[in-house]
Amino acid sequence: MVNPSPQQTWSQRFESALHPAIARFNASIGFDIELIEYDLTGSQAHAKMLAHTGIISPEEGEQLVAGLEQIRQEYRSGQFNPGIDAEDVHFAVERRLTEIVGDVGKKLHTARSRNDQVGTDTRLYLRDQIGQIRQQLRQFQSVLFALAEQHVETLIPGYTHLQRAQPLSLAHHLLAYFDMAQRDWERLGDVYRRVDLLPLGSGALAGTTFPIDRHYSAELLGFGGVYSNSLDGVSDRDFAIEFLCAASLIMVHLSRLSEEVILWASEEFSFVTLKDSCSTGSSIMPQKKNPDVPELVRGKTGRVFGHLQALLVLMKGLPLAYNKDLQEDKEALFDAVKTVRGCLEAMTILLQEGMEFRTERLNSAVAEDFSNATDVADYLAAKGVPFREAYNLVGKVVKTSLAAGKLLKDLTLEEWQSLHPAFEQDIYEAIAPARVVSARNSYGGTGFDQVRQALDRARAHLSEP
Repeated sequence: MVNPSPQQTWSQRFESALHPAIARFNASIGFDIELIEYDLTGSQAHAKMLAHTGIISPEEGEQLVAGLEQIRQEYRSGQFNPGIDAEDVHFAVERRLTEIVGDVGKKLHTARSRNDQVGTDTRLYLRDQIGQIRQQLRQFQSVLFALAEQHVETLIPGYTHLQRAQPLSLAHHLLAYFDMAQRDWERLGDVYRRVDLLPLGSGALAGTTFPIDRHYSAELLGFGGVYSNSLDGVSDRDFAIEFLCAASLIMVHLSRLSEEVILWASEEFSFVTLKDSCSTGSSIMPQKKNPDVPELVRGKTGRVFGHLQALLVLMKGLPLAYNKDLQEDKEALFDAVKTVRGCLEAMTILLQEGMEFRTERLNSAVAEDFSNATDVADYLAAKGVPFREAYNLVGKVVKTSLAAGKLLKDLTLEEWQSLHPAFEQDIYEAIAPARVVSARNSYGGTGFDQVRQALDRARAHLSEP
């Protein structure tokens, strides 16, 4: 195990190096190396700003930018692999930069603290990741949209309390998840606006005496604005918590869909068939095909929830401004990003090529229950019978039918008319599953015409920038 060098970056106030165990405990290089590309980008902008304002010479600025770019190439090629002696990615970069360009490398940290530096790196990272997650959400939505287009007139039982309720268009069911993903996409766009503030120039907590130009730095890095309070700039992690909230909701939606796929794939439902590319077998039961993808997504959801809770607890008692506790935000953030992205990718593949709806089974399933009972009540109400009276009458019809081992479609016209004289031959058409679905034509309903309009709205969302 490598021990830290006696020569530290700290001032001459310190007479000795950290204890090796404390150095290991203190170090973040093991995980914040994830930020290296963003640290290099932020440092290049800082160097350009220092030269732009005359704090360093243009030549020194060019040397710093070129040296930082060399480190980028060394890292990408595997030549630059800082260890625990660097403590964190920021010291590692600065030390290597000084090796490359000499003493001018020591000027890079002018008018900057690690506090505003790490805040900048983290925001650069999260801006990038939010953009990529939003692209993944669009891919996920595109697959849901394509499936919905194929299944407008495929029927599926709808449930409340996990009991058969009313039949639905399968497309309507799928588009519910499309709309959830749309909210996720929009929510991340809203979070992005809070991430898109630059803390660089806040210094350790109080700003700097150097004549820096924070807005120039923001322009170089593409930020929409800068923090107006230096204390808030270095200590704010609201943006990270907001992201974890949005990430948690993405996982909620993926987990709900996962639970349905797990049920649909069971022998009891048999609504979908899982393909070999997205399922595994049992080590002792050769007949089994397990829904690994949705089960793992469902399981990983709690992991993201945990990161959100951890960061809320981390922040709740911190006094202003920066505290070392804030080092703990990164592993939670990095893991949540990786988990959400991995789950979105897996679920998109599962829907696109890993499962197939059993349409015959779905269409027969809606004819095997009493989910058309509400339509009998609606039928009577349309003929002038008060709805509550009709509702109670239909309850009696269902009870009688169950006792006789019949479904509503099996009752004769004489049996219907013995229950109420308003029933006529058209009752059979009114309770046919396809008719039951198509009749629900209120805005946002499952009626086929409404579903086609919903597809038009979904198509418009997919074209939004």
